[in-house]
Amino acid sequence: MHIQLTPRLAEIAALVPEGARLADVGTDHAFLPLSLLLSGKIESAIASDLRTGPLAHALKNADECGCLDKISLRLGAGLEEIAAAECDTITVAGMGGETIAQILRDAPWCKDGRHMLILQPMTMIPTLRQFLWSQGFEIQREAICTEGWRTYVILCAVGTGGHAAGVEKPLEACYYSSALLEAPGAAAYLQTLLRRERNALEGMLRGRQVAASRLSSQKQIVQNLEHALEGKL
Repeated sequence: MHIQLTPRLAEIAALVPEGARLADVGTDHAFLPLSLLLSGKIESAIASDLRTGPLAHALKNADECGCLDKISLRLGAGLEEIAAAECDTITVAGMGGETIAQILRDAPWCKDGRHMLILQPMTMIPTLRQFLWSQGFEIQREAICTEGWRTYVILCAVGTGGHAAGVEKPLEACYYSSALLEAPGAAAYLQTLLRRERNALEGMLRGRQVAASRLSSQKQIVQNLEHALEGKL
């Protein structure tokens, strides 16, 4: 069986370390871990999903790939069916940023500094960054990829094992990180993001009954993005 990953999954696969013991949360049909096993990039994989249907497809795919001896399929939400010692790399993709944050919140062992987190939020990226920083994670790298008409951001983070305190940042300061600024394509991404947030601000200014605090927050978001772009153009 040949697996052709989408650009989004291919970018995630490229970020997985060689020889990793991978846990793929929300695996769907397990295309990501199976592709990595077939290429020999990873040592083993756990593929978890909270739905029986996708796991049935994952089992069929694993059998056709001849990977049943290297992949463990788990039925459960988030990381609840996965132990810390079973993996060193965790991928969580295709979920909202708030959902990803809750998955990590429910598994505090992933902050121990011995697990690489590769996270691809579909929405609420600033909320996820805010959570990671507040919990003492270091965002080591961000990648930007395009698939069809959508642009995706992928974050690589590692906990400090309690060696560094979390940093509480206002949400307005979480629309980018220093790692994002170093990513290829950052300028174009920030321009698109700034255009969206300016449009939102203009809509607020035209509207009525917009809370002063919400307006102030949106102005700060725009100012922060403008500042970030100054160093990229």
